Amino acid sequence: MRAGEVAEKAAKLVAGDRENTHGNKARNFTNIVTLWNAYLAIRTEPAAPLSALDHAHMMVLLKIARTQLGAANIDDHIDMTGYAACAGEIASGE
Repeated sequence: MRAGEVAEKAAKLVAGDRENTHGNKARNFTNIVTLWNAYLAIRTEPAAPLSALDHAHMMVLLKIARTQLGAANIDDHIDMTGYAACAGEIASGE
């Protein structure tokens, strides 16, 4: 797929399907960063660089934020479960 085709497909998704699924972009992104900022403020070591475990936790929060706008999307819950499972594996040292 050529770069222009990728950009065209992304534009169609962002303006159509994804907006229907995830709701207003600015509100969605604001909800996500609100949860991420709260997470970053309460981490055991707030000043430490982010880790793979932090990433997994923050992706769960992203999916939680997405449940608050747009149409109901079971994929958000499936993804939350997947990211939480990854977090558990990372936390257990596997």
